[in-house]
Amino acid sequence: MKKQKLLFPIIGCLFFLSQSLFSQKFELSSAGYFQDRGVDVMAFDDIYPEGHQGGVSLIMHGNRVATNGDIRLEPTPGQWQPVPKQRERKLDNATNTITAWLSYPDTSRHMTGFNPMIYPDLVLDYVVNVKGEGKSVIVTVDLDRPIPAEFVGKVGFNLELFPGALFGKPWIMDGLTGIFPQQPNGPTLSEKANISHTGNFNPEGKASVEQLTGHGYSPIIADDIVAEPYAVGKRFTVRPDDPYNRFTIVSEGADLKLFDGRMNHNNGWFVVRSEVPAGATKGAIKWVITPNVVEDWIYMPVIQTSQLGYHPDQPKVAVIELDKRDNRKETPQLYKITDDGDKAMTTGTKSEWGQFLRYNYLKFDFTDVKEEGLYQVKYGDSFSSVFRIAKDVYDRGAWQPVLEYFLPVQMCHMRINEKYRVWHGCCHMDDARMAPVNFNHIDGYEQGPSTLTKYQPGDVVPGLNIGGWHDAGDFDLRVESQAGETYILALAYEAFKVDYDATAIDQHTRVTEIHQPDGKADLLQQVENGALTVVGAYRALGRLYRGIICNDLRQYVLLGDGMTMTDNVTGNEDDRWVFTEDNPNRELTTAAHLAAASRVLKGFNDTLSVQLLEAAREIYKVTNVTDHAKSAKIQAAVELYLATGEKEYKDYLLSESKFITENIDRVGWFIGRADKKMNDRKFSQAVHKAMLGLRNKLEEQGAETPYGIPYRPHIWGAGWDIQAFGYRHYFLHTAYPEIFGAEFIYNALNFILGCHPGSNTSSFASGIGAKSATVGYGLNRADWSYIPGGVVSGTALIRPDFPELLEFPFLWQQVEYVMGGGSSHYMFLVLAAQQLLSGK
Repeated sequence: MKKQKLLFPIIGCLFFLSQSLFSQKFELSSAGYFQDRGVDVMAFDDIYPEGHQGGVSLIMHGNRVATNGDIRLEPTPGQWQPVPKQRERKLDNATNTITAWLSYPDTSRHMTGFNPMIYPDLVLDYVVNVKGEGKSVIVTVDLDRPIPAEFVGKVGFNLELFPGALFGKPWIMDGLTGIFPQQPNGPTLSEKANISHTGNFNPEGKASVEQLTGHGYSPIIADDIVAEPYAVGKRFTVRPDDPYNRFTIVSEGADLKLFDGRMNHNNGWFVVRSEVPAGATKGAIKWVITPNVVEDWIYMPVIQTSQLGYHPDQPKVAVIELDKRDNRKETPQLYKITDDGDKAMTTGTKSEWGQFLRYNYLKFDFTDVKEEGLYQVKYGDSFSSVFRIAKDVYDRGAWQPVLEYFLPVQMCHMRINEKYRVWHGCCHMDDARMAPVNFNHIDGYEQGPSTLTKYQPGDVVPGLNIGGWHDAGDFDLRVESQAGETYILALAYEAFKVDYDATAIDQHTRVTEIHQPDGKADLLQQVENGALTVVGAYRALGRLYRGIICNDLRQYVLLGDGMTMTDNVTGNEDDRWVFTEDNPNRELTTAAHLAAASRVLKGFNDTLSVQLLEAAREIYKVTNVTDHAKSAKIQAAVELYLATGEKEYKDYLLSESKFITENIDRVGWFIGRADKKMNDRKFSQAVHKAMLGLRNKLEEQGAETPYGIPYRPHIWGAGWDIQAFGYRHYFLHTAYPEIFGAEFIYNALNFILGCHPGSNTSSFASGIGAKSATVGYGLNRADWSYIPGGVVSGTALIRPDFPELLEFPFLWQQVEYVMGGGSSHYMFLVLAAQQLLSGK
């Protein structure tokens, strides 16, 4: 009997041990990727390699550590290097395999498109198989033909390692040890570039090889000078010191090489690479990737609240994000933080929301708490940032940094001072020369067969070196960002009458002084700054510009002071180019923007106000309306009617009642102000009925997520779209308060301020809130810094279900600043909340 008693515990231990061993294997999940508890291996769900999203990706214990596992044509490719075309992807649960079929070239991107690429004369089809086998994932690559001799050593399988988590951390390659460096370190290697074998895959492509490559260093050539590998071997281990981030790659063929992609591109990542051997086809590459799986790891609950805080009278809901495997039933608790310590509050209601993306969600409603003070939400061992509940929560340091810092810093044709600091010198005073015709440039700029003006390619166009804001870190001035920003600011002034003055702006001396008041409303001065570039270009060209941008790629990637982009001397080769286009939708939208700006500048700059209204009228009159542009014409008619009260615009709006009601989701937000002023009973009834349907649609969409707003994540961070939604909803609410409540406005604002998915709960608004995005994609991104008041793009989606906001300054889809709404929509939302809660 004693032996039998002893046997049962032994059998039990063996059973649990065998269960643990059996469960430690990578298997395809219902989400379409390999999973073993806290480690996921995704394969070819994302197709955005230039943004470091694609191919084989590795997520370990809540953090993406590696990505872009795929065949590439350079050791350390960047944004403009050729990417493959993914033709097909299949999952086979029976064999536990993901298979992707890909090809070079992608002819649709050769010498054309938003970011044109130069493909070498290489035609290659290949298959990548990713198979889960026990504790490892096996990656094999089969080619349809051997690599041509001139490309041997160029074609290889790359895996990119996220550098932000690796600086100062160790690696091991076949016993050789090293530390990932903070900066790229030489020596370098010189190789023959693929550009010497340029293909001819798209005869219709209008990009110029000479213009793209330029002289000296060129960002589009990533393989002529590369960093010498830090190590070469067969077995490579990342983070051997850390069980949560340790993984090993074993190559069963070609050597592994560790490169530093930052030697070619400041925004590069570390790269592990195996070159395809000469003559290889079947099994040309075979890697065994073995991540360490921490057996008892559970995603730590994340409590998402506004990093800034709440007004006593607004809704207050914390969202709690949980691992789907987490069965613990904790109770959220609100604490008030006093000078004597924490004090537990008795109020607050917990509700289970359900699953969204890869997590389960709880909501904790503490709306009833109105006592002012400092607070914190706790759930188990997790806690939120400390936040305020106070009537003055939006009164200082909330929307003001947009006006005090971000907008001034982004100003073009101006020197920007902040006491001892110079943000940038007076720049681009040599703007601009007419762009070449039949030309595909970069960043979406393309000139057609005519300049559409009296100016010929290369001519200096006078009057373009005034006003405007640099768009993000790209320094260009595109019409939708310039006019769009002007419009948002103009509507903000109309709605909130903000006469805040903390900045001196002098358009004559070209000097802006931050925190040096000049007795003028900063908001109106910024409206003026945007209007000057748009109407100035319109008067010079006789039409709107598409935009103004640097003429070569070396200028485009400039990090730092925009003054160094050109020599400020007009009429030479470094001048920026001005592009034009025939785009009725954009032209009529701009007419609406100019009409609104003319209203608020009346009495502030009467001459400019008159010029804006004249331009808006002319554009409205001469632009041919397409079906795609009808909504834009309605918007232009609304703003012109509000500016002039003239019958022509009212009659047009009334005549388009059917289109308006059928497209209320597109035009509803701006039609309300005109509806009230026109006071046409039949029109109003039709619009009112359509608004009821829109409300129901929005409420259904808002219920799809725990954040109470329409939100369907995509590759790019959704922050800007959500801000824009909240901004538009303000006009629905104020025009039709009996139909639309204010909740979406508060929910959109809270999303931007920290109540958003993922473990990084930073406020998207840099420098605003207890924790915010203080590494941003702006002019100072090379310094891992930020611009106060800039609002980043926000939490992105690593498809299919991983929300991510990395602290890394070069991911434009997560931390970029932009004009045309990025920050001004945020400022508008705060002002809207402040107004609605104050009852004014």
